[in-house]
Amino acid sequence: MKEQKKPQIKNLHPRNLHIHGYDFELLTKKEPFLEKYVIETPYGRTSIDFADPKAVKTLNKALLKTYYKIEYWDIADTNLCPPIPSRADYIHHIADEMIENGEIPTGTKVKVLDIGTGANLIYPILGVSEYDWTFVGSECDKQAFKNANKLIERNKILNKNVTMRFQENKRFIFKNIIQENEYFDFVICNPPFFKSKEEALAKTVQKLTNLGKEVTETPVMNFSGQNNELWYDGGEKAFITSMIYESKHFRRQSVWFSTLVSQKENVKPLLKLLQKVEVKESKVIDMNQGNKVSRILLWKF
Repeated sequence: MKEQKKPQIKNLHPRNLHIHGYDFELLTKKEPFLEKYVIETPYGRTSIDFADPKAVKTLNKALLKTYYKIEYWDIADTNLCPPIPSRADYIHHIADEMIENGEIPTGTKVKVLDIGTGANLIYPILGVSEYDWTFVGSECDKQAFKNANKLIERNKILNKNVTMRFQENKRFIFKNIIQENEYFDFVICNPPFFKSKEEALAKTVQKLTNLGKEVTETPVMNFSGQNNELWYDGGEKAFITSMIYESKHFRRQSVWFSTLVSQKENVKPLLKLLQKVEVKESKVIDMNQGNKVSRILLWKF
């Protein structure tokens, strides 16, 4: 009897390796520690408790080991633990934007700059594993920078393709990172979302309540995250505004600039700002993963 394919997860990119959901039988074989976190939902499905940060981190280890050739991956409990399917979608969408003559460009000649890479190094990992691109990652947090370098050192697949650069001055995004006569095919960024720690914690309380979990005075964030990863003075809109203005000074050093935009209401004013700085082209790509709705804002000069 022919095995039936699992239904696809609506709106994930067609090349996303997780479009049919998580195969927990396969994942627990690759990462046995995951088994202690596997549960059966009230609907009779196999899953994990996504409100448990340790369960989420162990799932990520299993996914990276099983699908992306990453033998070692670890982050501090305080660091942002990314949802891999949605991060993979960003990488696949930018690959689509670089298609020439019907072919996706692969190999180390394709150079991508990841602004605010974080301790988890997730975008370089996905881009190297899927397309063998070269990545430069920027980071302004010393511990996150140190951990990202540790991941590079301990995974052969990343050794030659990924370089980290430390941003000494948090007022700048590209300055001190993009070097003279350096040229990128794409800039990517997952900007800080919240305006403050208080706003981030309030969102966590809401998530826990929706999951039917007990809310304590100091709730644990299921995807964790430190200040520079989750919040920025003025929030997402302020960060991307700075990014757009500064990108004009580096307009000849990248074909495309891009960033995630989580809040829909920020899209229209950001598109107006791009007109103001006289970009040649701009566009928005919508991304939907389950209940999570996001979008990629792209521009070129």
